[in-house]
Amino acid sequence: MSDWQWVRETPASWDDDKADVLAGLDPGLFGLGSPEHGDALGDEWWRVEDSRGEVVGYGRLDDTWGDAEILVLVSPAHRRTGVGGFVVARLEEEAGRRGLNYIYNVVPDGHPDPEQVTGWLAAHGFEGNDVGELRKKVG
Repeated sequence: MSDWQWVRETPASWDDDKADVLAGLDPGLFGLGSPEHGDALGDEWWRVEDSRGEVVGYGRLDDTWGDAEILVLVSPAHRRTGVGGFVVARLEEEAGRRGLNYIYNVVPDGHPDPEQVTGWLAAHGFEGNDVGELRKKVG
């Protein structure tokens, strides 16, 4: 059982915690452009905090036309601890509350470990389609 907290960020903005979770990866790789500290971020964002209030991950939901593209970010020190699965489950719940059909992700060209991410998403119930999306029916 985790003691993680799911905290909505309203409004969401670029900050040091997000940069730290990306651990040196280019935010543009994830469709975030080149944000400066304090820049507003589109879509809906949540952060995951541990019992000490440390940010250990983020989830983003971008809903369009009945589906939602998701982004799951986990700090390097907390990978393989279940934080990512926690984020996916919370994003699926958020999508369900909105009456959305699917959540999906596209592993971007240039991702440093696309096979690992694709396999992780598949293990969490996502299935690939012919346009490169990994989709999961909202339960």
